[in-house]
Amino acid sequence: MPTNRRRDASPPRTGSSETATLRAFLDYLRASIAAKVDGAPEPQVRTGAVPSGTNLLGLLNHLTFVERAIFLGADVTDWQATFRASPDDSVADVVTRYRETVERANEVLDGCTDLGGSLPQSKRPAPSVRWALVHMIEETGRHAGHADILRESIDGATGR
Repeated sequence: MPTNRRRDASPPRTGSSETATLRAFLDYLRASIAAKVDGAPEPQVRTGAVPSGTNLLGLLNHLTFVERAIFLGADVTDWQATFRASPDDSVADVVTRYRETVERANEVLDGCTDLGGSLPQSKRPAPSVRWALVHMIEETGRHAGHADILRESIDGATGR
């Protein structure tokens, strides 16, 4: 298997505010997983590499739905279904949709000045902005780790 090593990006250096630190780490992880999926070859990007069927494209599709639910107030009725991209979607489509969702989520976060306050888009009792950021760091970081392993098993690509 050919090895395609990219240089690792260092964790972000941030200012002293809690908000700046949380957002910088979330954006760092978002960029990492999007880069891990971008350019991955078909059909391997859709192929489950573990017994659960987890696949690289499905991870990014799932994170798009999580971003929408947490920051944009979208309702998701079948979380398991979010782990599968539509057969009609190309890798570029899923990556673009994720990056556009992140951009919209960041616009919402730009208006949130109190980490203890609620997210404005939520239709149900909203978590605090702090909770939402920490949850998204955890969720994105966990799936970025999965994506590292899956991408390396597909074509040897490593690094962030």
